[in-house]
Amino acid sequence: MRPIMPDKPAQNGKDSQSAPWSDVIRFIGQLSHDLRNDLNAIELQSAYVDELEKNEEFKNEIKRLREMISGLASTLQRLSRAVDEVKPNPISYQATDFVQDLRTKIEHDFPNESTEISWDIQLGDATLNVDPQFFEEAFTELFTNALRHDRGKGPVLAKAKIDNNRFLFTLHEPKAHFELSTENWGREPLRKITQRHYGLGLHRVRAIVEAHGGELHAQYEPNVSALVTTLTLPVSGEASEET
Repeated sequence: MRPIMPDKPAQNGKDSQSAPWSDVIRFIGQLSHDLRNDLNAIELQSAYVDELEKNEEFKNEIKRLREMISGLASTLQRLSRAVDEVKPNPISYQATDFVQDLRTKIEHDFPNESTEISWDIQLGDATLNVDPQFFEEAFTELFTNALRHDRGKGPVLAKAKIDNNRFLFTLHEPKAHFELSTENWGREPLRKITQRHYGLGLHRVRAIVEAHGGELHAQYEPNVSALVTTLTLPVSGEASEET
């Protein structure tokens, strides 16, 4: 895979350093594992101190400390999972059922924002061959980005249909301004890093989609001020094609 290169060019004639993505994955996984072990030890020690202490105010502070430790451990676990290899165990899944289950989850996870999603589903009796857990993860990431990251005015449009014997899903995110390149969408992990976000979400989505034989693309359409993400996936068996 494409190596990760430093932002600054090499100086004094020396070669710049690079690391294969596979090495980065192993590093992140091992670091996350080691840190979680340390956090687990701290959690056990704080639980022991909590049992010894009788002062209620002090016990409340210990509780807050344990919650902070738990939150950090969860962050490390998500980071490790975000770079883990995708090895799907696909099953047959009615496309309509999948989208309906996805819609239920999105409405549960985003009770306020989900009311601003407009769904257009035309899937007939098509069947997908997917790992539900991985695909739910991928679609949830797409909707999280659409609902929470620089969304413009107007509804988010989610469309799903069968086109040329392929499952075609498009997500239209209203964006008044968009200056990022979509040429390598989801192919540049760690490119954009902010607090508690490490530029791995779309890379993970692409890995999941491609592990299922699908494709992921994105394009900004200035005439409608929308970022359109397109996901395609083969269908299995006989399907009713909708146009």
